[in-house]
Amino acid sequence: MLKSVSLFFAILLSFSFVSAQETGTVTGKIFDGEFNDVLPFANVIVQNSSTGTTTDFDGEYKLTLDAGTYTLVYSFVGYETKAISEVVITANNVTEVNVTLNPSSAALSEVVITTSVRRNTEESVLNLQRNSAVLLDGLSIESIKKSGASNIASAIKSVPGVSVQDGKFVYVRGLGDRYTKSILNGMDIPGLDPDKNTVQMDIFPTNILENIIVKKSGSADLPADFTGGVVDIITKDFPSKKAISFSLSTSYNPDMTFNSNYVTYEGSGTDFLGFDSGDRDLPISPTNTVPNPASSDNSSLEGITRSFNRTLAAERQSSAPNFSFGFNYGNQFDIGDNRLGLIASINYKNDTKFYEGFENGVYQKNEDRSVNELRFDRRQIGDLGENNVLLSGLVGLSYKTDNSKYNFNVLHIQSGESRAALFTQNTEISNDIDVDKDNLEYTQRSLTNFLIGGQHSLAENDFIIDWKVSPSISRVYDKDVRLTTFIINNDGSTSISSDAGFPQRLWRDLEEVNATAKVDFTKKYNLFNNQAALKFGALASYKQRNYDIYKYEVAFRSVNTSGFDGDPNAILDPSNIWTPETNSGSYIRGNFEPANSYESTQNTAAVYVSNEFKITDKLKSIIGVRAEYFTTLFTGQNNSGTEIYNDKKTIEELDLFPSANFIYEANEKSNIRLSYFRSVARPSFKESSVVQISDLLTGITFLGNIDLQPSYINNFDARYEFFGEKAQMFAISGFYKRFKDPIELVAYSFVAPNQFTPRNSPEAQVLGLEFEGRKNFSFISESLSDLSLNVNVSIIDSKIEMAKGEGQEYESRQQFARDGETIDDTRELQGQSPFLVNVGLNYNNTDSGFETGIFYNVQGKTLEVVGFGQNPDVYTQSFNSLNFNLSKSFGKDNRSKLSLKVDNILNDDKLSQYESYGDATANFSLRNPGTTFSLGYSMSL
Repeated sequence: MLKSVSLFFAILLSFSFVSAQETGTVTGKIFDGEFNDVLPFANVIVQNSSTGTTTDFDGEYKLTLDAGTYTLVYSFVGYETKAISEVVITANNVTEVNVTLNPSSAALSEVVITTSVRRNTEESVLNLQRNSAVLLDGLSIESIKKSGASNIASAIKSVPGVSVQDGKFVYVRGLGDRYTKSILNGMDIPGLDPDKNTVQMDIFPTNILENIIVKKSGSADLPADFTGGVVDIITKDFPSKKAISFSLSTSYNPDMTFNSNYVTYEGSGTDFLGFDSGDRDLPISPTNTVPNPASSDNSSLEGITRSFNRTLAAERQSSAPNFSFGFNYGNQFDIGDNRLGLIASINYKNDTKFYEGFENGVYQKNEDRSVNELRFDRRQIGDLGENNVLLSGLVGLSYKTDNSKYNFNVLHIQSGESRAALFTQNTEISNDIDVDKDNLEYTQRSLTNFLIGGQHSLAENDFIIDWKVSPSISRVYDKDVRLTTFIINNDGSTSISSDAGFPQRLWRDLEEVNATAKVDFTKKYNLFNNQAALKFGALASYKQRNYDIYKYEVAFRSVNTSGFDGDPNAILDPSNIWTPETNSGSYIRGNFEPANSYESTQNTAAVYVSNEFKITDKLKSIIGVRAEYFTTLFTGQNNSGTEIYNDKKTIEELDLFPSANFIYEANEKSNIRLSYFRSVARPSFKESSVVQISDLLTGITFLGNIDLQPSYINNFDARYEFFGEKAQMFAISGFYKRFKDPIELVAYSFVAPNQFTPRNSPEAQVLGLEFEGRKNFSFISESLSDLSLNVNVSIIDSKIEMAKGEGQEYESRQQFARDGETIDDTRELQGQSPFLVNVGLNYNNTDSGFETGIFYNVQGKTLEVVGFGQNPDVYTQSFNSLNFNLSKSFGKDNRSKLSLKVDNILNDDKLSQYESYGDATANFSLRNPGTTFSLGYSMSL
């Protein structure tokens, strides 16, 4: 008997185990096509059965089913019912199906839409764009997966009107950094360069993303300080299933990799981790007084001089290949009736670049008006080596209850950039000398960002509260920047003198604290027998920056510098250092100067209200207004000490930013959009100051402008969009922007052609046209349905009115006009590209895991620096980027992938040039990035 009972339970246990093994899970989100929001408490039922579930307040559902193929029916009262077939459930796996339900146009009869799971996925790529309240272009996670891109910078290139600069910074509609804003999960986040509005996009791997949204028109709930677009990076909070992945890649550039002429210098033992170990720290306290050798109290001078790193010379060695790796983890856990979601990501990149024959130049017009040819003030030609290490980590936790969701994210980015250059400089105007220069630099950057937030659903999801708090700390340290200059004498010997400058040592410390908090309320209600949503909320932001510059130089007492034989390392050789006994040699001089430090604070307080409602069945409107109170406080002084500021309020503005968006649904596949919004572009900390920041490599000096004021822009947009099947679409957009007091980077004066400063111009206007088309080739043959063409073109005309009056731009151009030259009182806007072209031909067969594509991108010649007087305009020349991608997925469920990429196939140069009348040109900056071949491997577990 006992044996029989044991056998029975053993069989039962085995049956239970087998049954458990044969079940899988289908999960996803149901979206409201009316408001581009989630649809809570919608029904999900297996067709012809009673098995089903409902979505939670966040629109998510989860259903456990036996392995097999099903048709799932999604429904909600007043909405169309959608039946999705071919949903395959496999044992111990999670299948993700996201669905958008639109309101039913039939008042009495039930509307049932039948489609396959594959077609539903393809259609969902454009649902976000079709149903958006504002004009946007976006990438859903489905389209990111299809592109095969490993990071945002790679994926976002296909978005219309978007360009990626230096492989990481995203600009929208040809406008520069000032007019594009990056936010993470709806919150401001500073980048590794705190003076930029955009954070570099190559630090975010795509497999932790939910969506990337590029919003091109404003609404009251968005920040007011953008004009071109807002790039919103939205990370996953609850992964649909446990996911572990890692990736490795390396790249080779024939011009840069394994090049024995690579220029570098000995750094610290932790450079490979993106930070200096302390070897480059300032060896003395900044408050220490450095004595003069002629003073009576000079006993400490020898020790101070010997404490400085004596390496001043760049050296040559073979360059290493680039490499990177990444690891990502995501999972969710049941905790009682609640759920905990976890995502984690760590990424590492080590890039080496070598520019042989790089050029920098500062040129002016000839004083003789009959001569069109430009003459150089200084011209540099040489070799430049760069090594950049980027280490980033992201951890996110999400906790969901029946009516609430809480998020906590931590992001840390660490970067170290080492740079060395050997070059010759010829000077004609300010000095008639030729010199050899050794330049050694190291910049250490870090960013730590926290995000704490919550979402609460009340009154059956008719009232939603969403709050977020996000503090961050940003640090940028220029550590022991060194520049050594030897004059080349007529007899071939070398020497050091004040004519060309003594050897310089420079430390710059920037520390910035940001804290932002916001709360949003959404009340859903009925208006004119249609659904409507009232939104209102508030935001507070605090930013505080400290900036200090510590400058020292090596001077000489009773030393014949020709004896160094042009070797920078001989300058601080122990045998050549000044001592009290000899009273001769090299010594350090320099003390803290108040003009080299400043402190500044920016505060923003904002409130808004917005209402989204239907005027008719086909016409939807979103009307709102945002009020922002903004202040900038500055503490510091100018170089001469004649202007001293103590918490001076340089900017104080209370502004209203109205917005209106109208969407007319011409039919179920096309929309017509009209929008208006007012926006602002505010000066950065660096710009709104009296600081002077020198680039020792180029010799260019940036001058702050304490009188700089915000620029205000009125924006008008119109768009027609047609959405076809299989993620095909066509759209044409027009936009007009009118700027008041636009901020531009201009040459400071013709007396100092190497000094640039930001200034307000009177007004400007921008008129643009965008075209986008996505088309596959199934119209030729169904076998070509995996081959698609993506084309988007932006054509932009900008015009700015020059400032007039004595000492202003228009008069200065007339003063130095060439013979036969006519000076107009208008020109193009600085930083605005006249056209932008993105073309991609892509083949992607998901069944075989094979994908290949060729992609072309070009941006038109863009005014980089506005000329003044004798100083001609500087233009960034077009860079024709042609890239090729090839990847093959293989292994179980295609979880492994090999990829090959070729960048800059055309081997184009990155070039900026001075341009003047009579086709006179001269190089401002020239770098040849060469062609890069990359090989990568990734695997998902």
